[in-house]
This record gives sequence, C-alpha cells and structure tokens, in this order.
Amino acid sequence: MKDEIIKTLKILQNGGIILYPTDTIWGIGCDATNAQAVAKIYQIKQRQDSKAMLILLDDAQYLSGYLKKIPEIAYTLIELADKPTTIIYDQAQNLASNLIAPDGSIGIRITNDDFTKQLIAKLGKPIVSTSANITEMPAPQNFSEISNQIKESVDYVVNWRQTEKVKAKPSAIIKLGVNGEVKIIRA
Repeated sequence: MKDEIIKTLKILQNGGIILYPTDTIWGIGCDATNAQAVAKIYQIKQRQDSKAMLILLDDAQYLSGYLKKIPEIAYTLIELADKPTTIIYDQAQNLASNLIAPDGSIGIRITNDDFTKQLIAKLGKPIVSTSANITEMPAPQNFSEISNQIKESVDYVVNWRQTEKVKAKPSAIIKLGVNGEVKIIRA
C-alpha cells in the first residue's frame, strides 16, 4: 500500500485525476484546492459544474480549515455515524471555487478507508470524491463495473482493492444548517 500511496500522491500533487477506492464506492478524485483539476473531473463525468461534488478529509479536526462555521452537532454526528456519512455544510472556504455549490455549501465525509486516509494525510489537503461514472449512469458498486471510458480518462488508476467484489454503497447524506438544523437527504 505504501508504494501505491507514493505513486498516487505524485499524481495529485501534479494536478492529476485519480480513480481510487474509498470507504464507499470507487471514486474519481483530485486535489480539492486545484480548480483546473476539478474542472477536468466535471469534463470526465460530463457534469455541469453547478452540481457540486464532495470532498474527503482524513480527520474531523481539519473541518475548520474548509468551513467558516461548524455547527456543534457536526462532531456528534461524525462520532455517532455507524456507516460512511457525508455532511453538507454551509459556508465552504479554502477550496477550488468550482467545487463549492452555488449556495456556498460543500459536502464533506471523514473517510474510514486506510488507503484514502493515509493519502489525504500525506497530501495535506482534502481530495475530491465523486462516483466513478458518467453523470446519469449507474454508480459502479465495485471496480469491475467501472467503464473503460472512465478508466481511460483519468491520469492514474490506483492499484489497490481492484479485485474486491463487495457491492459497495454510497454514503448517507445529511445537510446541516449553520444554526444546527439537520436534514437527512439519503439514509
């Protein structure tokens, strides 16, 4: 795993796009602070840039670097989550501007995947995570279901967990308002 993290890190540091395993489904990712790389992902997915993508962090302690205000309940939700959970927060900051939704929000998930956690820690920045499919097509549940079009459009395909046949699922999604309002979008 260590060698694969080093290879993947170089791609991200050079503005490249990766196809990688996460704690949910396989994702397409890049450095979340690099607007040019984010634009490439929108092109690969054939997705309008007004449809925001989420980011992954390796630890909740780094939320404050990317949000102007964090509702107190966020830490409780993260701690109590029994499955991967993406939380949509208002008032995103310090990310590529084309990654932040038009209303100023951003979806953030604290990853539990060892590979992704180590990769983010070494990069020192969040990574974009969006399903490895063309927009409106079904999300692949494992590596074998990812289309060749996606595989050929990224700069690097991570050579880790490719043979797993587990039917992965997307994360739960919760939207938090700055005053602590909670809205469950996907359980």
